[in-house]
Amino acid sequence: MRTPALLVACLMAATVPAAPEKVEMAGYLIVPTEHVPDSYNAGFSIYAAAWPLLNQYPGHRFQTGLFGTWMHPQYEGEKPKDLYNDIEGGLGWWRDTRFPTETPKFIMGGVGVNFKDIANGPAHGAGDWKEPRGLYGVAQLSPWLLFPIDGLDMKQGTNGELFGYGYLPMPFAQAKTKTNGKDIPTGDNCWTLFVNSANFKGPVCFFTPYFWSHAAERDPAYAGLMLDSRGSDPNKHFQMETQYVPAFQAQDAKGDTYARVAPTSFPVGTDGTTVVLHRLTSYDRRALYDGVKKWFEGGPAVSGAINPTGAFVQNFKKDGGSTWRIYPEGTPRDQKVTLAWKSFATPHSPDPMTYGYKWNSELVTRGASGLITLPQFFRLNEGPKNKQWVVVKPAEVPVATSLAGLRFTRPKEKPPQPYDTPEGANTTWKVPGPKAGPFKALLGNGSVVTYYWYRFADQPAMLNADLTSAEREALQVKVEKLHRSWTKDRDYLAPPTVGKLASLDPAQIVTPPRGLEVGYVPIATRQELAPASR
Repeated sequence: MRTPALLVACLMAATVPAAPEKVEMAGYLIVPTEHVPDSYNAGFSIYAAAWPLLNQYPGHRFQTGLFGTWMHPQYEGEKPKDLYNDIEGGLGWWRDTRFPTETPKFIMGGVGVNFKDIANGPAHGAGDWKEPRGLYGVAQLSPWLLFPIDGLDMKQGTNGELFGYGYLPMPFAQAKTKTNGKDIPTGDNCWTLFVNSANFKGPVCFFTPYFWSHAAERDPAYAGLMLDSRGSDPNKHFQMETQYVPAFQAQDAKGDTYARVAPTSFPVGTDGTTVVLHRLTSYDRRALYDGVKKWFEGGPAVSGAINPTGAFVQNFKKDGGSTWRIYPEGTPRDQKVTLAWKSFATPHSPDPMTYGYKWNSELVTRGASGLITLPQFFRLNEGPKNKQWVVVKPAEVPVATSLAGLRFTRPKEKPPQPYDTPEGANTTWKVPGPKAGPFKALLGNGSVVTYYWYRFADQPAMLNADLTSAEREALQVKVEKLHRSWTKDRDYLAPPTVGKLASLDPAQIVTPPRGLEVGYVPIATRQELAPASR
């Protein structure tokens, strides 16, 4: 026979809900766009809003991009099977980011065959220095913008301004019939990152053709199928990919399930609407490549401004959607439940070139910082056909779930390890080596970057790009032409017609030392937590 105390304990166990369970929110926000003619296969540019998605950085499990795209090679007919390679990256936060803040970073995101090789920027990518699988994949081009190893930093406090960027092929290299001595071709596409921000404009870096083609050394079947030799597919997906936002779920005494998501925000203008993407543009070779090639071959100089006759501005179509879901880790895909996104967000295009959202003012919260916070509380609706997380107001969440008292704060984590580059005296970092340095740049994220000035052709990425000395010197001549003519304070990409331009962290804007103004570039060799931040 049970004692009264034991009976009370059993009754309490049957009626008291369990503590909230850690879950997550993830999925895609989908942007519909019109079709682009196949001839516009020489890259793209976009303006994407940059803002702090979460009001507290939630730790290194957090990974999400802001709105961006994936640029794949263009193929005639059926695409090759079991072959993935592209340029993705963009604005966001990643699990391997070492110096994160609430403000997003920008990475380049070059992906070799099936993610075997990844290049996120100079000295940042897959592998390690004993087996670099992308660490040498990006060459620095600009003499005025330092690219930190951990990614380009937006100015701290960026809050919805537009960051312009894109990739266009530049005629730096020559196509080759042999790669690393083997009968494998390498194309001449040097996909070059162009930026348009408030404090820097112009070309920054480029993927070396060898970054793509060397996959064919492992498997010759990949030859000619990568971005070194293929144009870009102009019909890209534009989405916001969210891989993890922290959340909790709990049941009340009735067995109903509720969830709370970390405060998630979007920028809004004075009219209460949001702009997330603007001026999606695809290019053909008339846009820049043809004029620059003639210039390099002795023709008239070109300004670097995009020729609009080679540009196709892509309009947005109506609607759009969301696959954001809330679920416990490990939930099978077909069991993940979507949330009722359209109950509080409505796609909005103030003009055909601009995409964003209008918000249900009864369900979102507008703060004084130019941000709205999305609904945080949801109830699992067990509908007759399908389940859905529907928005509920905080007062409608049962106290017994304990969700109202939760706080999403930045967790305590171990100090980040520094990014280092090879120290050996005989490495390509030291032979022939830099011409000036070391110099230091203290970034707004609390890290300090050590960098040196290298002659362009002698930077480590160029020395690891399967180029002969003569080939590197030919590139040096072309780059010196750019450095003399293309400054950092005039437009290359067509400027936006809405909003304001975002700024990069000003510590990344650098000035070449006297005598090294032309033909030399800043190369980061170390990034570490600043002493005051440790």
